[in-house]
Order: sequence, then structure tokens, then C-alpha cells
Amino acid sequence: MRQLNDILAGIDHIVVKGNLDHDVTGLHIDSRKVTPGSIFIAVKGSVTDGHDYLEKAVENGAAVVIIENAVVVRVLDIPATFIVVKDSGAIVGLLASAFYDHPSRSLNVVGVTGTNGKTTTATLLYQLYEQMGHKCGLLSTVQNKIHDQTEASTHTTPDAISVHELLSRMVDAGCEYAFMEVSSHAVHQHRIAGIKFAGGLFTNITHDHLDYHKTFDEYIRVKKSFFDGLPEGAFALTNADDKRGIVMLQNTKASKNTYSLKMPATIKGKVMENNLTGLVMIVDGVEAHFRMIGTFNAYNLLAVYGAAILLGADKMDVLAVMSGLRGAAGRFETYMSPKDKILGIVDYAHTPDALINVLATINQLRTQGQQLFTVIGCGGDRDKTKRPVMAEVACEHSDKAILTADNPRSEDPEVILNEMEAGLNGPQKRKSLRITDRREAIKVACTLAQPGDIVLVAGKGHENYQEIKGVKHHFDDKEILTQAFETLNK
Repeated sequence: MRQLNDILAGIDHIVVKGNLDHDVTGLHIDSRKVTPGSIFIAVKGSVTDGHDYLEKAVENGAAVVIIENAVVVRVLDIPATFIVVKDSGAIVGLLASAFYDHPSRSLNVVGVTGTNGKTTTATLLYQLYEQMGHKCGLLSTVQNKIHDQTEASTHTTPDAISVHELLSRMVDAGCEYAFMEVSSHAVHQHRIAGIKFAGGLFTNITHDHLDYHKTFDEYIRVKKSFFDGLPEGAFALTNADDKRGIVMLQNTKASKNTYSLKMPATIKGKVMENNLTGLVMIVDGVEAHFRMIGTFNAYNLLAVYGAAILLGADKMDVLAVMSGLRGAAGRFETYMSPKDKILGIVDYAHTPDALINVLATINQLRTQGQQLFTVIGCGGDRDKTKRPVMAEVACEHSDKAILTADNPRSEDPEVILNEMEAGLNGPQKRKSLRITDRREAIKVACTLAQPGDIVLVAGKGHENYQEIKGVKHHFDDKEILTQAFETLNK
């Protein structure tokens, strides 16, 4: 419980109607979750407007209501304190930080942003620091963790209230560090407002989320604004090999650092060996062995190492622990069929660039005669421009591509597949199959594969559901793949 005046401290340009002498029991942006004595913050979302639910919020016990439109106060006869602000969405995080006693000030919070690699990088940092003896928190697409307690994750970055509540619980659990994915949606929607970051990492940027950001330039601007907001005393670490990596550092107040496999950089790495058993790299002048596979993971590992050094960890301690790390669930996870030794790979790659990286890694490592079968779909209600590109990439870099459903959501999967096939020329079409049922597509890929071949199931990774017409059905690519392998073994 916190005093309303304490929560409002630092919020400028407010107009108050009512009594400010309140003990606040909670903060909510969803009127259905409001409890007696809490604050309801009416936020204008992309789908709904919280101002439409003021009466419901007060009916559920809201003692204080924060709104954007002063006119609303005059037309509603509601017994609550009204606070009028310019942009309610922008201050949710600031209010939540104050309500939970500014938890990020008691943690070393490191944010990881970029199109690909966020989950792996954040997860590796969590694993690294836990194994070095520190209690840590993790906020990721796959899961949230408070030291050794795991919770399901619903968003790459939760809403601002949930973020600060999670950070507060990390502080209560004795955590010293918190590693979190920072999505472009989260930056644009102020979900990270009020967080004091100790550092920020940039992995890379490619075409994604253009259904939301509309243009690639806007997508870049939003990513960059995360670094623009880092404070003095924090570090900014960016991928110098990404052509937009240095752009992220242009206006930041944080210390500017880079990592690279190709260019001069603060943190320099070089891949010496890259095969299906792992990576051998020269990192900061030291030879290090890693269990993870592929050049894209070499970048992730380099970013993790760089962040740890900038946080003050010992170089040799970091490399010793990192040599045993395995990364995040659903990120280049490998399985072997018992009888025919078909290698199955499940990966979250759901953008053209991510798919190219995974396929390039497999093609670089596979031996002559090994065939590659790729199962791929595209999500509904998302960026349509990448659909033909995804199909083209899969066909161009595989011996056979099986186009199938992903999470069609509200769209007809057949329409999505039509749009994917539109990107294929004649030879590419001859290398493709179209099987709408994803379960059947995975089974067919495993059946077509010969002993020693490779089956890549891409796009969903760690997800254990398939969303169809607003309903989530249990569906796990890893389960289906291993079941198909078991069938082959009979």
C-alpha cells in the first residue's frame, strides 16, 4: 500500500478533481481487474479505450481514476478522485515504478533489443550470472524467472505494471540482476517507462513488425529510442557488423561500446571452428569453446560476453561458465531419430533474416549428400510483406520446403499459403509441397527424409499452441517432431 501523493511525485502537468489523501492498494489498466482502493488508469489502446470503462472500474472499487480527457469528468457523476494527464499511457510505468518503490534502482537491469537473438541473449545472460553465483531475474518471450522460480510468459515484454511488479518480486527474492527482452512494441507503448537500466544491448535489425510500425524507418527509430533513453552511467553495446548498429549509439548518454566478428570493436571475436558439435572462437584474444552452433549464435555469445565485461565480471570466469551454456528453448534445439539418425531442428525463426541465418548455418555444416527438409509457415494478422519472402528463402536454401500453417489467428490459412506461394518461381515451386495441417506437414517431412538427413521445423520454436480463430490449441513442434521420429523407429 502506498500514499497517492508519493505515487504522483514526479508526474508533471496534472489536474486533480477530488481528494488526494488516499492509501492506494494497487494499479490497473484493465477495469475487470480493479480492486477496492486501487487506481484505474484509462489508456487508449490500439483495440480498446480505457475511458469507455470508467464506470465499471469505479463500480469495482477504484478510488482514483487517471484519464486524458477532462471533459469526461463533467459528464460522469462518479464518486472517485479524477486525475487528468496529457498522456496516460506514457505515465503508467512511472506510476508503477513509484507504487512498487522503484525496484529497478535496486537491480542491475539489462535490456536486450533487436529483431533476432533477443531471447537467446537475455537467457544466456540469466544462465551465466546464475551459474556465477548471483540471483537473477529474466523477462523473455519464452518465460519469466525470479531466481529459480519460473512463470509462463505471455508477451516479449509485459505491460508496464506487470514489469515493475516482477522487478519488485525479484528485489524481494534477493536478485542482483534482471535481464529482459525489450521489444519495439514495448518501447513504443511505454512498457519500459520508469525502469532504470544499467545497460542496453542491440543484436540486429531486419524487416519485422511492419504491420505495427508501418515503415522500416519508424521501426529503426523506435529501437533507437531505447538507447536514446539510457542514462549516464549505463552502457550501450551494439553489433558493429549490423549496418544500423552504430546508429543506435548516436544520441545515447550511456557509454558507447561495440562487438563484432568482422569490424574493429570494443569486444572482438573470431570464429575458428563451426560445426554440429559447437563453436570454437577467439574472444578478446582468448580461445573459447562453446556448445552452441552457428554464426548467429557466435554473435549472441559475443554480446553476452561483452555485457558481462561491461557489468564488471572477470573475463576468464565468464568464458569458463559460457562454455557450458545451451541457450533458450526453441532456439536451434536439436533432436535425433533413434533408428535412422535423422537430425531434427526446431527453431523460432519467423522472419526472413532469421530463417536465412538458420538455413545458412545448416547448409554450412551439413555434409555432402545430406538433404535438408524445411517446414515453414507464416502467422496470421501479422506483416504480410514477409510471406512470399519466407517461402522463397525456404525453397532457395532447402532441398524441399513444406509450406504449412503457423498461427493463422483470424485469417484463413489457405489465403496465407497463397500469399507465400506468390513469391515462388517455377523451379522453387517444384521444390515445395503445400500441406496446410502443420502436424501432417512435420510427419511428411520426417517420412521423406532418408537416414542422416536434416528436418528443420521453423517459425514457432518454444510455443506450445496454435492459435486458430481466436482459440489456442495445444501444439508443440518438438512433441510432433519427436513423435514422428518414434513412428519411424517402429
